[in-house]
Amino acid sequence: MEYAIIEASGRQFWVEPNKFIELNRLPLRIGSIILIKRILFVKKKTNTFIGQPYLTNIILKGIISKHFLGPKIIVFKMKTKKNTVKKIGHRQKLTRLLINFIEIN
Repeated sequence: MEYAIIEASGRQFWVEPNKFIELNRLPLRIGSIILIKRILFVKKKTNTFIGQPYLTNIILKGIISKHFLGPKIIVFKMKTKKNTVKKIGHRQKLTRLLINFIEIN
């Protein structure tokens, strides 16, 4: 089993080849190839690579498969004894990314 831990959109993701990850909307077209260079950790069959903080000799390739909206989140604020109520909904714009492979140079 091979996997990597990457940093994208201010968060860390555990990624494997031929798996999907969902992150904040990227301003790229569907079907475009993206190279991820902020790789923190890689585990191949027998080798383990740890970055300090990033690995420089490893490239991760992915394809943008679709853009979509995340689940709706309701924000409800109420101040007691002030007669103030505020209800706001939010849907985050997301991008689904298919990880192709992990390449070691």
